[in-house]
Amino acid sequence: MKIHSCNEWDPLKTIVVGTANNANWPGHDPVFAKEMQDAPWKETPAPNGPVEQWIIDEANEDLQGLADILTQAGAEVVRPADMPFTELGGMYNYCPRDRWLVAGDTVVDPVMMYPARDMEREAYTDIIPGCMPCRLRMPRGRGMVLDAANISRLGDTWLMLESASGNRAAYDWLTVQFPEINIELVNFYAGVHIDSTISPVREGLAIVNGHRVARDGLPAALKDWDIIWVDDCVPQSFHSYPYASKWIAINTLSIDPNTIVVDAAQTDLHKELERRGVTVVPHTLRHSRTLGGGFHCVTLDLWRDHA
Repeated sequence: MKIHSCNEWDPLKTIVVGTANNANWPGHDPVFAKEMQDAPWKETPAPNGPVEQWIIDEANEDLQGLADILTQAGAEVVRPADMPFTELGGMYNYCPRDRWLVAGDTVVDPVMMYPARDMEREAYTDIIPGCMPCRLRMPRGRGMVLDAANISRLGDTWLMLESASGNRAAYDWLTVQFPEINIELVNFYAGVHIDSTISPVREGLAIVNGHRVARDGLPAALKDWDIIWVDDCVPQSFHSYPYASKWIAINTLSIDPNTIVVDAAQTDLHKELERRGVTVVPHTLRHSRTLGGGFHCVTLDLWRDHA
């Protein structure tokens, strides 16, 4: 399978869409347990154990709907293999974006924040080769932590969010491995991943969370870009516990530089995108807050046609 993707917007050719099958909250993972203990949400108990089957079923319906959209747009869609996460003490295959970082024709296998999630690599045996040079494995046991969704790829520049799921040691390692890429470290948000804060639409245009990023605090890489500032959004409902904040609503997926999948409820954002000549494809992931993943999170582009 060809793997080559340099940014978040070139025309999609091959993409992974996740699955909610056997989703499980890994309460025995010490990092997950501590994160849940320290989380600001205290109104309901932290999730633990198998996800309810009706949530899995509805999430899978919505993921299949997304896969159908992408197939109709001309992309090849592949899915990770099922794993018995409850038996293994793992989490899920709902968010492929967290698990792998695609850098051109190299796939980085990072050391994820939750140790239980490292096992997810086994779901991609038939998709991502296990041998070098395609696969570059981040060394374990050296203090590095990185979920791949801490990275936003802008071509020869990346933004990396320094947070609980991406630390300075991982940043230092990436700068050595990819000297040709300017990796800009940003730390405007103390949570986890970058893609509910900054969502590139195409070169020169990005959606930015105005609640987290100050107007004068943009990353240097975006200083000359057209910015769609989103100061509020339509919150999605959740079941029992909001594993993701309401800002998962601005987590988007570009099919090509002029076409983007956006949460159906964000009509103000649709208008801003359409005003800039971008075609909006509305869709809904009913459990994006419950399971913690929007359109960018639940996909992983393996091949974008980079001119």
